[in-house]
Amino acid sequence: MPNPTADIPTLLRQISFFSELSADDIDRVARYTRERTLEKGEVLFQRGDPVHGFFFVVSGQMKLAVSSAQGNEKVVEIISPMNSFGEAVMFLNRPYPVFAEGLVATRLLHIGQAVVSDLIDQDSSFARKLLAGMAIRLHSMIQDVEIYSLRSSTQRVIGYLLQQVEQDGATGARDIQLPTSKQVIASRLNLTPETLSRIFHDLVNAGLITVHGKHIALHDPVGLAHYQG
Repeated sequence: MPNPTADIPTLLRQISFFSELSADDIDRVARYTRERTLEKGEVLFQRGDPVHGFFFVVSGQMKLAVSSAQGNEKVVEIISPMNSFGEAVMFLNRPYPVFAEGLVATRLLHIGQAVVSDLIDQDSSFARKLLAGMAIRLHSMIQDVEIYSLRSSTQRVIGYLLQQVEQDGATGARDIQLPTSKQVIASRLNLTPETLSRIFHDLVNAGLITVHGKHIALHDPVGLAHYQG
C-alpha cells in the first residue's frame, strides 16, 4: 500500500508505464495530475461523460458498471489499489461507456490526456509500454468473458474464490476476506445475489468452505477446484 502522504511524482512512478520516465518527465506529468478523493458510494463519472484523461487508484476500490433502463446494474470491473483505468477510452474521443463509483473511501490520481499524448509523440518506448499495459488488460477481460459467461454458476464462484487465494500467494487451507459486498461480487460474476448465496450454501454443506460475512475459510482448495456441484 503506498504511503498516503507520498507526493504525486512518487505515486506516478507506481504506474507501470511511467516507471522508467526521467525525473523531468515525471515532474511534467505531475503538473497535469490532480488528486481526487471519493466517499463510499460517491460517483466519479457517469456513463456518457466526456473523457479527459485516465485514473490511478492509490487507495480504496472503484466499481465500473452499467445500469439498464429498468435500474438493474451490471458490474463490469472492480479496480483495486495500484491499478489504473480509463486509458483505452481516453484515445477514442468518445464518452465513458460505464459509470465509476467508489466502493469504499477512495483516493485517486487523474492524469490529463494532453501530457500522455505528448509522451507518446516523443518516446516510442513509452508508447510500447502503454500499449502493453492495455493489451494485458484486454487479455484479462477476455479471460473474464470465458469465466463469467461460458462456465456454470458454481464454476464461476469457485473460480473467483480460488483467484483470491492466488492473489494472496498462498496454498492449502486458507482464510480470505471478500474485497467487496456479495451483491457487487454477484453482479461481477453475472449472477443474482440469491444464486450466489445458494452456491455458498452448497459449498458449505459439501464441507469445502465456511462463510462468516465477508470472511470465508477455504478448507480444501484442491477439492474446491474439482467440485462439480
